[in-house]
Amino acid sequence: MKRERSGITLCAVVIVAMIASASAHGEDYPTKPVTIISPAAAGNSPDIAARVLADRLTQIWKQQVLVLNRPGAGGLIAAQAAAAAEKDGYTLYMTQSSTWTVLPILQPGKVPAEPEKSFVPIGMLGEQPMAAAVNKDVPVKSMAELVDYIKKQPNGILFSATNRGSQSHLTGELLRERAKLNMTFVHSEGAAKSLTDVIAGRIPLVFEGIAGLKSGIESGGIRLLAVTSAERLPNMKDVPTAAETVPGVVSAGWVALMAPIGVPDAIVQKVAADLKSVLAQPEVQERFHILGTYSRDLTPAQLLDYIHKEEQKWWPIVRGVDKQRAEK
Repeated sequence: MKRERSGITLCAVVIVAMIASASAHGEDYPTKPVTIISPAAAGNSPDIAARVLADRLTQIWKQQVLVLNRPGAGGLIAAQAAAAAEKDGYTLYMTQSSTWTVLPILQPGKVPAEPEKSFVPIGMLGEQPMAAAVNKDVPVKSMAELVDYIKKQPNGILFSATNRGSQSHLTGELLRERAKLNMTFVHSEGAAKSLTDVIAGRIPLVFEGIAGLKSGIESGGIRLLAVTSAERLPNMKDVPTAAETVPGVVSAGWVALMAPIGVPDAIVQKVAADLKSVLAQPEVQERFHILGTYSRDLTPAQLLDYIHKEEQKWWPIVRGVDKQRAEK
């Protein structure tokens, strides 16, 4: 009898071990709700993109996927919360480009300069290219004409963008640096305020995400000159890129999915595969295009390489912005 019980106990241990092994390898993941921590404020483009993903993953996994907004401190609050989460794959992290291109310079030591120190890349939701537009009365109709126009202004030109260190601000600084232009940044609290100032003629030039400029373009209050994607956008083929005129002016915010380091690789790979499946859906791509977001099919390794290249590109620009601020 004792031997029989011993056999049953051993069998139970083996079964438990097999279940644990399967879970660690992601075969039955997820078995409970999953939370995605996001630095985005509720309602903006990155947040909506995250919620589209969460809804589709909920359908695939048959488990609720929730988006937890932790905005503030330029993304630092969300990064710290995600890094401290359990390493079981049930807390994921939706990061934005500024966490890797701005925070390491403006808040050194508070976030990892290298993403692999705290997070494992899973995949990219997409890039969010910026766009350059001018007030309707500014006498330019192309990026080339804009560059010539600025060079002829004795005192240069003002440009509006959202928040110091934002992707829209850095885009203006990138153009200024590449084309050697006299341009001065004017801070705006949000895309709506930035757009209003340009439509009213208080500021001639604006850099902002495509979705943020849409109403001004449709009303005729501003004139779209170029987008800052690497190539012309699939739904805006008639709009040239800024790089066609000024080489190197390629700028896009990006939204990527990560996991705290320590999450089993099999779970990372499963989430990456399901993310790829979601992004391949035509209706998801259409929804993203409305948000000014363009999906990128990157493996975890490719995403890590992409992030490193973005750091190398933007850190000198951000350091220049920080130096200008310190000198004022």
